Amino acid sequence: AKCQCKLLPRERTNCGYPGISAAECKKIGCCFNASTPSVPWCYKPKPKKVKKVCPSDPYNRLDCGYPGIRPRECMRKGCCFKAHPAGVPWCFYHRVTEE
Repeated sequence: AKCQCKLLPRERTNCGYPGISAAECKKIGCCFNASTPSVPWCYKPKPKKVKKVCPSDPYNRLDCGYPGIRPRECMRKGCCFKAHPAGVPWCFYHRVTEE
């Protein structure tokens, strides 16, 4: 993503080798910007921002607890809790999505 490459020149961490082309740099998953002399032109992108969400589809839930787990115990494990519908896990794992 373009926003991951928006770094100040002084924040850049070298990712390639001297003389690497823009195409080669991008092929290895790095950012390329040759507008500033004497800083890396091929550099590591910012890490992706992710957030945890509780899946809305009850049939996509991955079980995180055991039958009869209490909401507090489920939350202590760092999981989601919704006591409905029947036949699906009520204590279940988050999904991680990119922002």
